Amino acid sequence: MQYVSTRGLAPALGFADVLLEGLARDGGLYVPAELPSLPTPPPAGDYVGLAAAVMAPFADVPDLAGQLAEAYAGFDHPDVVPLVELAPGTWVQELFHGPTLAFKDLALQLVGRLMDAELQHRGDRRTIVVATSGDTGSAAIEACVGRDTLDIVVLHPAGRTSDVQRRQMTTVAAPNVHNVAIEGTFDDCQDLVKALFGDGELRDELRLGAMNSINWGRVLAQIPYYVEAGRRVGPCDVVVPSGNFGNVLAGWYAKRMGAPIERLVIASNRNDILARWANTGALVAEEVVPTLSPSMDIQVSSNHERLLFELLGRDAESTRDLLTRFRTLGSVEAPRSTDFLAASVDDATTLAEITATLEERSYLADPHTAVGLRAARVLDLGRDRPVVCLATAHPAKFPDAVEQATGIRPALPERLADLFDRDEHYDVLPADPAVVGAHVRAAVAAGH
Repeated sequence: MQYVSTRGLAPALGFADVLLEGLARDGGLYVPAELPSLPTPPPAGDYVGLAAAVMAPFADVPDLAGQLAEAYAGFDHPDVVPLVELAPGTWVQELFHGPTLAFKDLALQLVGRLMDAELQHRGDRRTIVVATSGDTGSAAIEACVGRDTLDIVVLHPAGRTSDVQRRQMTTVAAPNVHNVAIEGTFDDCQDLVKALFGDGELRDELRLGAMNSINWGRVLAQIPYYVEAGRRVGPCDVVVPSGNFGNVLAGWYAKRMGAPIERLVIASNRNDILARWANTGALVAEEVVPTLSPSMDIQVSSNHERLLFELLGRDAESTRDLLTRFRTLGSVEAPRSTDFLAASVDDATTLAEITATLEERSYLADPHTAVGLRAARVLDLGRDRPVVCLATAHPAKFPDAVEQATGIRPALPERLADLFDRDEHYDVLPADPAVVGAHVRAAVAAGH
């Protein structure tokens, strides 16, 4: 399988090179040159076997099934991504059973291992630079900590994550782990990562790599759980709490490959640029508003570029032009797809949904999952066919919001019980590429 850039000016690469490159050299995102069909019928057996069969055409790596088994061995549920029926026709798929209690573990526990194995094979190393709105950072750190081939620098927006999210990142005391609080939003953090990759000298000097969903490996590792949802409940709609668009994009690829997904629902909080695009075709960036679901507090969603490239007939020049106009003007008319429905949910309604889901369905949901569940209600889903709502985080990651809604303060698992007693280690920097670049260079040098 070869991969091409959405902007058409970078060389085509194989999977291992795409995994290590992250962002294409022309600023675009890598996508598969062709999309294979799913195995028919879907393989029987456990989730690891299913994931290996789905991913194999994309990733020519040694012992993929073994790598997947190792990645998911520490998950606290034997099904890895269990489905729970809340009511007739309404399911949640729990994606939070990994080490950092969020769906990012499903991809990053694998990506970290694949990167490490390839770098060992090459006798090489990488400096991973990650922007996070809350969950990617801790999952990426967990994937990198202690690995001799990887350093990691995580940028999070200062004061815009939950306390649990922040501490899961900043309390990891390891010489190859570095945390930075950026004075700005997640969009600023994401722009900084792209600026660092755009500095060819720095990129080559530090051997930069990415674990954000700009890395194709992240999106690929999320496709299997959509296939699993279809395997378990049959033809269905899937509701996805959406921020950077990588998760719902994986669902779109699964649907295109033959998974029995009828519609994909973009569930947004007040930062609803994706919902507005899906409903009107207008792509209009506004100010990022802090909410109770901070992992979705995003306006410029990187992975949307991959879908726009597809909707523009894989025309890289048109993709470049559209994105340039959007960055310049902050507003464009963009192609859209009937594969998507969308709804946005404010904080008050999110709290009401957490309360209602507990009272009516005896299920405790985190705020992101609650946004998805309320979107399903608003759109009256679950009547004509089953609806699967992705539960993207454990409620204990957002205890303040859950307690506000229900009076219950969810406890962290035993392995994280002392999280608030651990020392934090991070620096605070302005959203300035030169300052952050110098800091990354110094941090990596100090760690060796």
